[in-house]
Amino acid sequence: MTMKIARSTVSTASTARALAVVVAAMVLAPLPPDADAAAPQAKTAPPGFYRLMIGKIEVTVLSDGTVDLPFDQILTNTTPEKVQAAFARVFLEPPVETSVNAFLVNTGSKLVLIDTGAGGSFGPTLGLLPRSLEAAGYKPEQVDEIYITHMHSDHLGGLAPGGKMAFPNATVRMDQRDSGHWLDEARMKAAPEGWQGTFKAAMALTKPYVDGGKLKPFDGKTELVPGVTAIPAYGHTPGHTVYAIESEGQRLVLWGDLMHVGAIQFDEPSVTIRYDLDSPAAAVERAKQFAEAAQSQSWVGAAHLQFPGIGHLRTQGEAFAFVPANYMRLR
Repeated sequence: MTMKIARSTVSTASTARALAVVVAAMVLAPLPPDADAAAPQAKTAPPGFYRLMIGKIEVTVLSDGTVDLPFDQILTNTTPEKVQAAFARVFLEPPVETSVNAFLVNTGSKLVLIDTGAGGSFGPTLGLLPRSLEAAGYKPEQVDEIYITHMHSDHLGGLAPGGKMAFPNATVRMDQRDSGHWLDEARMKAAPEGWQGTFKAAMALTKPYVDGGKLKPFDGKTELVPGVTAIPAYGHTPGHTVYAIESEGQRLVLWGDLMHVGAIQFDEPSVTIRYDLDSPAAAVERAKQFAEAAQSQSWVGAAHLQFPGIGHLRTQGEAFAFVPANYMRLR
């Protein structure tokens, strides 16, 4: 009996050691190449929208996507070395992935879209505004009015991709200095060849609205609907306009292309960009608007600040600092 127990004990111990070796080998052995060891990477981003209240007016920032821009090559009144150094301080290097934002304003009586994104003008990383709009709970046919900050394709391109109105019930409005410039064939023919594509795109994208009697320019500072006022900020284009949203003592100013690069132009508002038609005027307007925003403590929003591009400005010596919005739930 004693011997049998000993043999059983030895056998059990040997089996345990053998199993331990096998298990260790299984754990340490590399997986075969086709093994489904983990879920596949999704590699997609959700639709982008961000919502806040300005008094009783609901404002929803809509992401149209991003585009890589070589700012060391296209910024002016600076040097490539200074641009690269400024980006290095914020852990970036050109080309820099740059947001394109639009703003949906629900006043309670009107649904207003400020800028429309790029549509199909700049490739597959942009043109995402329709899915952001849908994710935000709205449909294109609900938009009553569209206000354009200026008629460059990354702000106008979502109007009529494919030549059809994307917003069939909307009236489109912009400063008449911009429509008078970009929709004028004589000006297009007299423009440098590099600018003629911008004219052609503006004409094509607005044509369905012109044909339908839905393009209605305004002249200078104008309250377009209660709570939304167009304010001239000429320079980047002849009719470049910012829009102020005001309700119950709160104010948000939407800057369009008043500025392009937060990492550089808040420190140096004098830095301009190749796409300015009048760079000195654009720089003067930028400094003016920055100072007003810091003094009034208004909310500000911009088309090319990192999404959602909403926050406040404060002075920082001779420069300015952008303070992004703290994430807020709706109240």
